[in-house]
Amino acid sequence: MADLSFCILREKVVVNICDGKKLGHVIDINFNSHGHILGIVVPGDKKFIKSLSAGDSIFVPWRCIVKIGEDTILVELKGEIAPADC
Repeated sequence: MADLSFCILREKVVVNICDGKKLGHVIDINFNSHGHILGIVVPGDKKFIKSLSAGDSIFVPWRCIVKIGEDTILVELKGEIAPADC
């Protein structure tokens, strides 16, 4: 796969393959002090995250990203959805 920039990633729609729900577009990337990517942050679908307030975003760990395609980022979130601490 070619190198990707944040500008390219934020144009892709993030979809959870467990239930087919759209989580939205990438709004942030989290990485550690060594430059390793920890995961991405998406706004989430309000219907999908009823237990969270409407303004909360979702952190998607890098290990849960299954495939980065031309238009879509497929993730596998099986109940590990956690609010992002922005």
